[in-house]
Amino acid sequence: GIRDEGIRGPSGDLLRVEIFAHGALCVAVSGKCHMSLAAYNSSANRGACFQNCRRAYRVTDEETGNELVIDNKYVMSPRDLCTVQVLDQILDAGVSVLKLEGRGRSSDYVRTVTSVYREAARACLEGTFFPARADAWMERLESVFNRGFWKGGYYLGVKWGEWSGSANSRAALLKIHIARVGNFYRKNGVAEICLEAGALSAGQTILIAGPTTGAVRVEVKAMRKETEEGMVPVESAGKGETVYIVVPEQVRRRDKVYLLRPRRLEDA
Repeated sequence: GIRDEGIRGPSGDLLRVEIFAHGALCVAVSGKCHMSLAAYNSSANRGACFQNCRRAYRVTDEETGNELVIDNKYVMSPRDLCTVQVLDQILDAGVSVLKLEGRGRSSDYVRTVTSVYREAARACLEGTFFPARADAWMERLESVFNRGFWKGGYYLGVKWGEWSGSANSRAALLKIHIARVGNFYRKNGVAEICLEAGALSAGQTILIAGPTTGAVRVEVKAMRKETEEGMVPVESAGKGETVYIVVPEQVRRRDKVYLLRPRRLEDA
């Protein structure tokens, strides 16, 4: 590793190495791809990629016109890189900076990914990085957007060939927009939830997201509804109703509220 071998830069300090640790991989070498430029006059090398490689394609032999038999029609869409399970090895090798995909992703994706890798890196430094903890971190990463994970990726010497097999997210949790925040009462940490697009029941999990709020996940343990007799507890509420729930962090008016539920076969 860098520390063991004492590899230093011109300043005399140990060399600092940054690696890409998590997120979408480009099928092109070094990300230098001209597909988007050729098809849409929008250059990937200028941060404006249309990601047309993520679509399904047929591979045809130009000389004979024969279509080649392929196992996966998404032949240019690799799975997302994920290194959390081998982060201890990566840091032991001397890596000091982890690059995590976040640009263009949702706030709950960014919050989940950064918090997982922060916890994992801290565990490595404290000597509490164990396989069981890595499995738990993987479950959290799989709950947000992903195209399936290439675990460890090329850092472990695995040959290239982990293709996504899908143009859509494989996130284990599905986000369904059901409501918006009408108000937030800072004194008692209660949010007014206006169910404009769906129903909600106690025991379900919601995600409250907004440009300033970021992403706040809430386990709805109880909720109340305003009636002529005052505030009363309710087990469920339907579309068009307003309920009040305790939230762990400040949320804001017009924040969107999503119901989180496990992905089902019919969602594929």
